[in-house]
This record gives sequence, C-alpha cells and structure tokens, in this order.
Amino acid sequence: MEMMGLCLFVQLFLAFGVAGLLWPEKFMPLFGVLMFPWPANSRIVRANGMLAIAVYLAIVATLCGRVF
Repeated sequence: MEMMGLCLFVQLFLAFGVAGLLWPEKFMPLFGVLMFPWPANSRIVRANGMLAIAVYLAIVATLCGRVF
C-alpha cells in the first residue's frame, strides 16, 4: 500500500511537469504566489516543468531498480 502512495506522488510530478510545459500561462498565477518577491514568467514555468519531468524519470528509474 505504501508503494501505491509513492506511485501517485510520482504521477503528480509528471502531470504538473507536462502541464507546465503545455500551458505555462495557466500556471502563472500560481507561480506569482509561490515566488512572491520575483516576477513569474513563462521561462521559469517551463524550466520547472522540465525539472519536474526529470525528477519523475529519476524516481521511476530508482523504483524500477528496486523491483527487478
């Protein structure tokens, strides 16, 4: 059951990463609140999306190493 929670958490990384790459303008208000002193722009949102996908791939690779 604990593996199920981790898998859902990992899928959340992928979902937000892809959404940040496809629709950065929809994530601008969220990043405006999270990064208060600095202005949010599309470049930062896209970089965060790419980083989220990279973290997703790293976690999946680690999990696959444990399973097999």
